Amino acid sequence: MVKTRLQNQKPATPGGKPPYAGAVDCFRQIVRGEGVRGLYRGLVPNLAGVTPEKAIKLAVNDVARGALAARIGTTPDKLPTSYGALAGAAAGLCQVIATNPMEIVKIRMQVAATSTRANVTAMDIVRELGIRGVYKGTAATLLRDVPFSMLFFSLQAMFAQRLHAYGGGDTAAKPSTLCVLAGSTVAGVIASGAVTPADVIKTRLQSSSQPSPPYRGIADCASRILQTEGPSAFFKGVVPRCLTMAPLFGIALMMYDLQQKTLGW
Repeated sequence: MVKTRLQNQKPATPGGKPPYAGAVDCFRQIVRGEGVRGLYRGLVPNLAGVTPEKAIKLAVNDVARGALAARIGTTPDKLPTSYGALAGAAAGLCQVIATNPMEIVKIRMQVAATSTRANVTAMDIVRELGIRGVYKGTAATLLRDVPFSMLFFSLQAMFAQRLHAYGGGDTAAKPSTLCVLAGSTVAGVIASGAVTPADVIKTRLQSSSQPSPPYRGIADCASRILQTEGPSAFFKGVVPRCLTMAPLFGIALMMYDLQQKTLGW
């Protein structure tokens, strides 16, 4: 919620101050004006979409890593970083099926309180947008998720292996679950921070609070943000985004690793 509000905020007048001074101020204003419940706007679409999104991402990455490893005659755990990035790209490309509808509904619910539609529900937004509408901004979502997955999965595998070796583990064996958790968390911070500019553009394009005239696409949105708010605007919400995404992916990869080891996959 804090990330979305920070990324979507614009100065009321050219050269003026934005509504929020930072993440802490945004958090305080939301609690003061909307109560603690306001921090959880968009929770329903997020819960509905995050499970299939992560399932698609992890499954496609695993299948792609296995196929690429077989092609060059190695194992998925020993896959070179460049090939790991290719597998991640495939995962990021496929996950948009679940990600985009979840993201656009969540974003519109989270910014609704700043407009006259404070009581809008997820179903109201879905009915209003329709099937085609919930895929608005797909190109911007891909611009964020494909590079994110390329960075995250290649770095996660590398960090987990190195932490495992540094701890004295057998380099021929899979990294321990704790190494997977630590490696995934660190990779999540780096990947999340790196693609924040694309996330800002995506948030602006998918938000219901468009400027006048509305953004015409990725290039127009990026150009107008740069002209009116400066380069720093592309990193709005970077701290709450990293603080959210890093543990989210760390826990997700840890649980996925535990599942594989328990089931003997």
